[in-house]
Amino acid sequence: MSEILYGLGAAIGRDSAEELATAFLQLSLYLDPKAQFAAVSLGGLLERMGQPEQAIEVLKMVPEDAALKRDAEIQIGLNYNSMDRVDEAREHLSALIEQDPTELEAIVSLGNVLRGHKIFDEAEVVYTKGIDSLDGNMQKEHWLLLYFRGICRERQDKWDLAEADFRKALELFEDQPLVLNYLGYSLVDQGLKLDEALGMIKKAVELRPTDGYIVDSLGWVYYRLGKYNEAVKELERAIELRPSDPVINDHLGDAYWKVGRKNEARFQWNHARDLGPEPEELPKILKKIANGLDDAQADEAKADGSKNGG
Repeated sequence: MSEILYGLGAAIGRDSAEELATAFLQLSLYLDPKAQFAAVSLGGLLERMGQPEQAIEVLKMVPEDAALKRDAEIQIGLNYNSMDRVDEAREHLSALIEQDPTELEAIVSLGNVLRGHKIFDEAEVVYTKGIDSLDGNMQKEHWLLLYFRGICRERQDKWDLAEADFRKALELFEDQPLVLNYLGYSLVDQGLKLDEALGMIKKAVELRPTDGYIVDSLGWVYYRLGKYNEAVKELERAIELRPSDPVINDHLGDAYWKVGRKNEARFQWNHARDLGPEPEELPKILKKIANGLDDAQADEAKADGSKNGG
């Protein structure tokens, strides 16, 4: 009877009938507290319903000798993270990695928790541990480890190492759109290899035409190259795909200003301000709203020059 209820709950849960599915899975566990599949399914359902604390309690019911015990423990660590209990998530996932240093799923999960909280130096070490565990035997699916480590290195201004990771990821998975986008955007941001970078991002857009973030990258590359009309066209398309993203709205405001559409520029900057930008970006947006882009850029350049002794 427990297995029948698990089957019903799992099937109904896939159709988004969460409350009924939860009831069936809870009954399944009541009848057989060691039903590992029911526990993992109910844990996942509670996660999707935004109840991570309850999910942890259910996942702890998976028996020690069950085949799904490791999966359940990884999900417990991720649920700690979703409650912003970062230290507990780190401790829990680190313990799993100590038990099995070749467990890539646990390694990636811990790396992603640290990267999500911008603890890039620790995340880089974790991803490196995963890469080293492969002992040079990297397959196509391992591109993600290199991509994530490349992001951590780029955020720490270790550009040469980051670029090497991104290019190695593309060797494993040719034309992977996320890697093409990140590498191309980073190159343009630093004024490096602009033709190659533009080609990478165009290819990424071709592969993922409805990804607003990648379309934004193409628009921003055109902006950095001084092709402002092309920038406006792509950034308007990015806004249609991701209307609530503060970065894209900010980018479109900059592009509008450059083509003389100054009222629309201020509208986009105000919208970007209201969408909750990163704390370090908010003062820049407020300065543009108050003074316009040209004055804000001049002030920024002056500050940079003073900082650099110029």
